[in-house]
Amino acid sequence: MTQLKKLTAIALTTLCVPVYAMGSGAAELDANGDGLLSVTEVQAVYPDVTAEQFSAMDLNADGALDDSEVVAAEEAGVMPVAPTDG
Repeated sequence: MTQLKKLTAIALTTLCVPVYAMGSGAAELDANGDGLLSVTEVQAVYPDVTAEQFSAMDLNADGALDDSEVVAAEEAGVMPVAPTDG
C-alpha cells in the first residue's frame, strides 16, 4: 500500500507541474479565469504577439493556449515569460 501512495504522489506531482508553471504568471493573463489563454488575452499584455505567432503556439489548434502550450512556447522562446508579482 505504501508503494501505491508513493506512485500516486509522483503521478499527481507530474500532472501538476504545468499548472504551477502557468500559476506563476501566465494565470494572470487569463482574464476570464477559464484556465486557457485566448489570442485576445495574450495580446492584451503582449501586443506584439501576432495572430500567426499565437497559432504557432496553439499546438492542438483549438484556438486557445492551455498550460502545456504556454510552457512549451515560453521554453521555445516564442512567447515572453509571463509577468510575475515579484
